[in-house]
This record gives sequence, C-alpha cells and structure tokens, in this order.
Amino acid sequence: MGEKKRKLIVMPDDGLGAVLRAIETASYSLDIKMFHISDRALIEAVTEAHRRGVKTRVMLNPARRSGESENDEAHAAFTSAGIKVKDTNPAFAVTHEKSMIVDDRMVLIKTLNWAPKHFTVTRDYAVLTSDPEEVAEALACFNADWRHVDFDSQSARLIWCPGGGRERIAHFIDKAHHSLCLQHERYQDMTIIERLVRAHERGVHVRVMSLPPHVLKEKKLIEGVNGLRIMHDIGIKVHKLKHLHLHAKMMLADGDRAIVGSINLAPGSFDERRELAIEVDDYEIATRLKRTFETDWDNSHRLDLSDVGIEEDLEKHGLKDAGSLALDVDNAKKHKKGRSRDKEKDRE
Repeated sequence: MGEKKRKLIVMPDDGLGAVLRAIETASYSLDIKMFHISDRALIEAVTEAHRRGVKTRVMLNPARRSGESENDEAHAAFTSAGIKVKDTNPAFAVTHEKSMIVDDRMVLIKTLNWAPKHFTVTRDYAVLTSDPEEVAEALACFNADWRHVDFDSQSARLIWCPGGGRERIAHFIDKAHHSLCLQHERYQDMTIIERLVRAHERGVHVRVMSLPPHVLKEKKLIEGVNGLRIMHDIGIKVHKLKHLHLHAKMMLADGDRAIVGSINLAPGSFDERRELAIEVDDYEIATRLKRTFETDWDNSHRLDLSDVGIEEDLEKHGLKDAGSLALDVDNAKKHKKGRSRDKEKDRE
C-alpha cells in the first residue's frame, strides 16, 4: 500500500489525550463527521481551535434509527461558538461514520464516538493516516456529504458504505490463509457470515469476539443470534470480552492485514448507512492489533449459545425471546440432566 504514513490508537489504553492532541495540531482546518458527540473536553477543544482561527466544519448525525437524538447539546454548543455545523446527509438513514480531517493533511478514522465511555470503558480503535490519497478521498466525501450530493466510492482506496463495503470485507476474508481475528458488536450479514464459515472450512483459524444476545434489539435478535450460532455450530470460537465493553469494529487477517472503522457486519451498515473504514498492512499497526486482541481473548469467555444459555442471558437482563428464536429450553434442560446422570453412572 505504498509508503506507510499511519498510526494506530487503542482505547481505552491511549485515552482522550490521543484525540485531543490531534485537534490541537490543527492550524488551518478541521472537518469533523460524527455519529455522536457528547464529551465536553472534545467539544471545548474544537471550540478553542475555532477561536484561534482554524476553519471548522462539523457534521452530526441528527438521530438514531429509533428517532432518538443525541447530538442536540453538541449542535447547540458549536452553533453558539460560531462554528459551521450541519446535520449529516439526509440521503442516508443514519450517518455512522466517525472521522476527523486535520489541515487537509491527515484523517482520523475511528470505531469510537466522542462520548466519555469510549475513552474509559470500551474497546475501540482509530487509525490516523496522512497518506495523501486517503486524506484527499476522505475530504472529497466530506465535501459531498456537506453539500448533500453523491460521492462515487466504487473505486475508492478507503472502504465506504453504501458502496463497495460488503465486497471489500468479503474479499478481505477470502484472502486469509491461516488466521482471522474479529472484534465486532454483532454478526448479522449473511454474506459475511458465509465467508467466515468458508474460511473456517478451508482451515483458517477463526476467532470471533461479540456482544451477548441481550444487547440486540428485539427485531434484530433472530439474525444476530442465528449468525453467532451458525459460526459456533461449525466450530468457530465465539467469545465475550470481560471487563471492557466491546464497541470495536476490527478484523485482522494472518496477523498482518487489518480493517478498522465504523462498519458493523449488518445489512443496514452496508446498504443504508454512511460508514467508513480503512484497510491497512502496516507492521506496527498489525502487531499492536494482534497483541491487543490476544490480551482481550485471554480476558474473555465463551458465549453460551445453547437454548438454555441464550434464555438465561436474556432473563438476566429482564428480556425474553418472543418466539423468533424458537428456543426449546425445557427439552434442552431435560437432555442436560440426562447427560449429567449418564456421567454420574460412568463415574460409578
């Protein structure tokens, strides 16, 4: 991929300062496109950049898919400071992209929102790139979304959605030779799940980290859980991270190629939302991602994706499957008791 001009940021390890320092380096311009901003220190840092003469533009996603608005306070703060701020392009159901372009010379492509928890209790990543082509491409999309016009992403270097995101990620998986390490909140896109299954079947060691079933919206429960169970049932290890909340969207192939960005492995992300990710093969970035993943894997546990395990996970959080998963918990418990009795007899 040419000369290496990229750096990895890991959260919460690197902390808020990593993003603050990028803002503080701005001398000419800041272009920010974000799904969610609520961190007061970052709002103040952007405001201070504007005060010292940095040309600042901010685009904020106006509402979640549910209609909930989380950016009203940030929007009001930026407007009050005289900063140019707009809602994101209405052509997309949601703008989930998380990016910042500094002085038209570097762009920060992130999995994290600018909310306090993403700097303290979530596993998240960002890639800072100063590659001129990647920066120019991010700026071209920013300008297109700012003006609410089309942006052609089909032949792009970066990975954009809508556009070629699904194909790029599917081909990334197809090229894996011996290992795939994934940290994603959810696995709902059947094309990507199929590719992961095929990778496992051809001998690639696939390890998946995911959120548990109870975090899924009721309408997304069936595809989210079934996707995990399909992978689990063929022998792919599916784990849940302990001590940190998994918010990252990261995959690492063969320990030397990675994709990091805002894209969830779900049809909505690929087909309806504005998303951005970057593919990298920088040695330093791949090495740190591998080290972080292995640490997280050591601090994780296997997700219980049996009928009983799923029901217990849902009930623990005051939820219940309405029938979409067709769980047969009573029968599963009988089989479990039968196996326990058989083991007792064997020991006798």
